[in-house]
Amino acid sequence: MPTGGPRAIPIRDARLHPPVPYFGVVRRDGPLSLLSASTAPVTTVVAPAGYGKSTLLAQWVERQPEPVGWLAVDVTDNDPAVLCTSVAAALDRVRPLDPEVVAALESRRAPATYVGPLLRVIDGLDGPVTLVIDQLECVTNPECLDIVAQVASRLPEHIRLVLSSRVTPRLQTARLRVEGRLAELGAEDLAFDIREATEMLVAAGVDIGEVDVPELVGRTEGWPAGLYLAAVASHVGTTSALAARAVSGDSRTIGDYLRTEILDQLTPADASFLIETSVLETLQGALCDATLEVTGSAERLVEFERRNLMLVPLDDRRESYRSHRLFGELLRSELDRRAPERVPQLHARAAAWFEANGRLEQALHHAMAANDADRVAALLTDLVQPVWASGRAETAMGWLEWLADRELLGDYPSLTVHGSLMYALLGYPAKAEAWADAAKRADPGTDPSDGNSMESLLAYLRAFLCRDGVATMRADSVLAYDGLNPTSPYRASMLFTEGLSYVLDRDPAAAEPVLVRAHDAAMAVGSAPVAAMVSATLGQIAADRDDWTEASAMGDRALAVLGDETYDEYWTSALVFAWNARVAVHAGRIDTAWTLLARAVRLRPLLTYALPVVSVLALLDAARVYIALADADGAQAVLRQAVGILQQRESLGVLGPQVDELRRQLAFQPATLGGGSGLTAAELRLAPFLATHLSLQEIGERLYISRSTAKTHALAIYRKVGATSRSEAVDRLVESGLIVG
Repeated sequence: MPTGGPRAIPIRDARLHPPVPYFGVVRRDGPLSLLSASTAPVTTVVAPAGYGKSTLLAQWVERQPEPVGWLAVDVTDNDPAVLCTSVAAALDRVRPLDPEVVAALESRRAPATYVGPLLRVIDGLDGPVTLVIDQLECVTNPECLDIVAQVASRLPEHIRLVLSSRVTPRLQTARLRVEGRLAELGAEDLAFDIREATEMLVAAGVDIGEVDVPELVGRTEGWPAGLYLAAVASHVGTTSALAARAVSGDSRTIGDYLRTEILDQLTPADASFLIETSVLETLQGALCDATLEVTGSAERLVEFERRNLMLVPLDDRRESYRSHRLFGELLRSELDRRAPERVPQLHARAAAWFEANGRLEQALHHAMAANDADRVAALLTDLVQPVWASGRAETAMGWLEWLADRELLGDYPSLTVHGSLMYALLGYPAKAEAWADAAKRADPGTDPSDGNSMESLLAYLRAFLCRDGVATMRADSVLAYDGLNPTSPYRASMLFTEGLSYVLDRDPAAAEPVLVRAHDAAMAVGSAPVAAMVSATLGQIAADRDDWTEASAMGDRALAVLGDETYDEYWTSALVFAWNARVAVHAGRIDTAWTLLARAVRLRPLLTYALPVVSVLALLDAARVYIALADADGAQAVLRQAVGILQQRESLGVLGPQVDELRRQLAFQPATLGGGSGLTAAELRLAPFLATHLSLQEIGERLYISRSTAKTHALAIYRKVGATSRSEAVDRLVESGLIVG
């Protein structure tokens, strides 16, 4: 199965620094004064493209006596794991963070659970700090925007947050305004006045004596980019009547302006270079050479900067550049207009260059833009597992969905197998089943390039899904183990499922040696989650023969392998926590049992029929603990969930009779009240969202349910925890450990 490991999310250093100044930059004393005068903890700078938001904030940062963490977000931050790690990296650059607090943040996997650890990272900063998040419009994922909004509304007193965006950030704006916690700068604050326009034109080398600056400012409405374009046009054109050629921010003719006043005045070779390299986010000499199949690009980039052709340097050595963002967008539009057939070719060459230079994620981005499915699939074969293991589930699944959107799952069955298991691990059984069916329809003779046979990968998937009973599960486990690449980390998982098949057949003598091999194999490849599950299963076997010394030792070993909270949100940990709660009850450590049980119960939404065997084993242990603690409601809730799984997977050996036996025991126990132990899996999935600012409508959207269903779940939670309000319900849920505060 996809396994977990230490997170290693790459963050380009340039994203953690304000932009390097370029020609024509004017000191913005007016808006700088507004920023400096504000004492509000949250500031938004919102204006359309071309208003110099990033440049203004870079100037403001230079004035600040206290440390400022800078983060220029991009599309990769549309993953909660990436966004939170990026924020932590920006803060760590100016105030070293506590590694343990960062580790707790990086262990998160569910979007609704990121805010608490992220706020603890922020709250733990030593002294006042300002965090600037630039280009926030690049973040469109609602879950990521929720995180930003939550942080903005719950900032510690010593932290200031500045958000820059083309669109108004989705904050609790009304509340922040009423509380005096929000300062807002808009386009009218960022528009150039006559003095600033004059300074910019002079810095750009324009003969100011030939320009009617007030008229130019009037025609551009003070739009900095319009003035900037006019200045650029003066360097490539022949006329000095800038006002006649100015363009305003809301002009519909801006594309025509770019063509007639700038591109048409360049040599065809220079214009073509700018237009065709617009497919690149970063401009470097070797990359541009490879993309355009030319030479001398490095020298040309330096020359273009000297000629003030809207290139922004990304380093002091002038080795990397990017186009002014607005200019780049215009150039890409021009490329689509002039030569749309060239776009895939250019992206394909860029993809090849990035792949050859070991920058696989950038290669994947360009391969997708080139619509090169074969190259996408080849890159995903190397990328999906490590990216998933790093905690970037949204990113990994988004890549795989690119194939699904193009109805290509059947063409790349090995990736479809991984997608099915990933959906299973995330608690989406219907999606997991659909992807499994797509993989099943694939040509079994199409072996992937990773050394595994297609037959073994399909068997690997079948062993986990356990659709056809215990005997087939065992046969599939053996088939997969034998056919997988000898270096594959998934072989340990197949030993585990083989061992489980003997457990389900009441054959512990056959199960134990296989499980011991599974543990050793998992440890050898660094798969802590699998090794911990194996230890818990060995502990269950020991308990069944009444060897509680060995059972307790296996429980301790499982917890030791998991370490701190890194794996608290992994599906695999449910069995470990539930088993150790059972060990604690047997030893009379009741408080410990409740704590471990709560950690297991938080994972109940992930326990579904998509991964039925371990899910039911975990639910059975949880039920036994609830019964020992005289909590009939909790026992009934988890057993109902187990019954639901067994209705989808009827042939799970001994598990069905064990569930029936526990249900018979409960038939004579009175119901218990309060505490939340009786929450359903659906209610537990919603519970963490109650601690956020989201409305029931918004919570429903995040969970893909209607507002009515979200309200029903919320009211059920209130009733079961004995609360009369949302805030009271959150307090009760935190007290019981069912959500993390």
